[in-house]
Amino acid sequence: MQTDFTLEQLRDPDTAESNRILRTCVHCGFCTATCPTFLLLGDELDSPRGRIYLIKDMLEKDRPATPEVVQHVDRCLSCLSCMTTCPSGVNYMHLVDHARRHIEETYDRPWPEKALRRLLSFLLPYPARFRLALFGAGLGRPLARFIPGESMMAKRLRAMLKLAPESLAAPSSVERPGTWRAIGPRRGRVALLTGCAQQVLAPSINEATIRLLTRMGLDVVVTAQQGCCGALDHHMGHHDPAMRLARNNIEAWTMEMQREGLDAVVVNASGCGTTVKDYGFMFRAEDGPWAERAAAISAMTMDISELLLRYAYAPTREKPGLSVAYHAACSLQHGQKITSAPKDLLKRAGFTVKEPAEGHLCCGSAGTYNLMQPDIAGQLRERKLGNLDRTRADLIAAGNIGCLTQLTGGRMPTVHTVELLDWMAGGPEPEAVAAARAAQAEAALLA
Repeated sequence: MQTDFTLEQLRDPDTAESNRILRTCVHCGFCTATCPTFLLLGDELDSPRGRIYLIKDMLEKDRPATPEVVQHVDRCLSCLSCMTTCPSGVNYMHLVDHARRHIEETYDRPWPEKALRRLLSFLLPYPARFRLALFGAGLGRPLARFIPGESMMAKRLRAMLKLAPESLAAPSSVERPGTWRAIGPRRGRVALLTGCAQQVLAPSINEATIRLLTRMGLDVVVTAQQGCCGALDHHMGHHDPAMRLARNNIEAWTMEMQREGLDAVVVNASGCGTTVKDYGFMFRAEDGPWAERAAAISAMTMDISELLLRYAYAPTREKPGLSVAYHAACSLQHGQKITSAPKDLLKRAGFTVKEPAEGHLCCGSAGTYNLMQPDIAGQLRERKLGNLDRTRADLIAAGNIGCLTQLTGGRMPTVHTVELLDWMAGGPEPEAVAAARAAQAEAALLA
C-alpha cells in the first residue's frame, strides 16, 4: 500500500511504525474472510481492510478522528484473527492500537460514553475497587430488565449488570505477595502475574496454577508491586495509564530477577500474556534502561501452557472419562500463536478434546468489548455457544478469564485449562467437573 506521510510525521515512532505496517498491506482482502464483525455486519468498513483505509487516511492527514472512524474502529474486537490469515504479515494489532490512541487524543466522545470508559479504567484494573463494584452490580442484577430504552447506553448498562456474577468468591491468600516454595527438589523459579479482574472473578485459577507449579518443583513468586498488565487501558487508547501499569510490572519483575533470579514470568490469562509479551514494543521508544528492561521481560514471558510443556507436565490420576470442548481464546491462538499446547496438555491429562467449528472466531468478550458493544458481542456469544454445544462435550475449557465469563451460562460448565490439569495432577476437583459429572449421571438415568 502506498503511503504519503511527511518526513516530519515520520519522526514520530508510532507514525513511522504505522507507515511500515500500512506499506506491508497489499489489499488482498484475505482478512475479511475471518473477521467476526465483517461476517456479522457485511460492511467493508467493519473489516480489517476497511479499517486500515480509514486509519491510513486519518493518520496521513493528521486530523482529528471523525465519528465514522470512531464507529468502525470501536467495533473492532482486536481478536487478531486477521493477523493469522494475512499472507503479508500486516501487524494490525500495532496499527489499531495507534489508531485508538489517536482517537482518544483527538475525538470528543459524548459525555455518557466518556464517563463509562473512564469508570471502567478506574475500576477494572484494581481488584479492590472491582470487587466492590461487582458487589453493587450483583445487588442490582435483578433490575437489569427494568432499564428502559434501546439506546446504546441502556444496552451497556444492562450488559454490565447481566455479566456481574450472582456471588463472589472470598479473596484468596494467593492475592497477597509472597513466595510459594517448590515441593521437592527445586527445578526453577517463576513470577506469576495474578491479574486484576481474574483474581476477583475466579481466584481458583491462580490457586490451581500455584499448586500445580509447586508440585512440579517450581518456586512461584507473587511480587508486591505488580498489578494489572495495562491491556484494558491500552486497548481503550488510554496510553499514559497503560504505560504506568506496565512500568510497575516491569520494575517489580526486574527487581525480582536481580534479587534471586527468574526463569520465566508466567501468565494464565492469555489476554494479559499477549500484552506483556508486547512490552518490548510498547517501550521501544523509551529511554534505554526502560526499553531494555521491557524487552527482557517480554522475552521471558510465557503462557501457562508453554511453561507446563517446558517442565514436562504429567498427570497422576486415572483418565477421568470426560470430554472437553476446547475454546481457543483469540489472544492465545492469534495474539501469541499458541494453538496446540493447551490441547496437547489436556490430551496428556486423559481428556477427550473436541474442537468446535469456527474455532478461529471470537466469542465476543475481548476485554471490555462485551460491555461497550453488547449487540455484536451477544451475537458472537450465541454463535460460539452453538458451535461448542454441537461438540456434545461435557465441559468447556479455555485459557482466558474473559472468554470463560462470556461463555458462562450455556449448556456446559466452563473451566480454565489449568484447573483441569491441576486436578489430574493431584489437585482438588474443580466445580465445573462436579457439575459435568452430575449432568452425565442425570443423562444416564434418563437414557
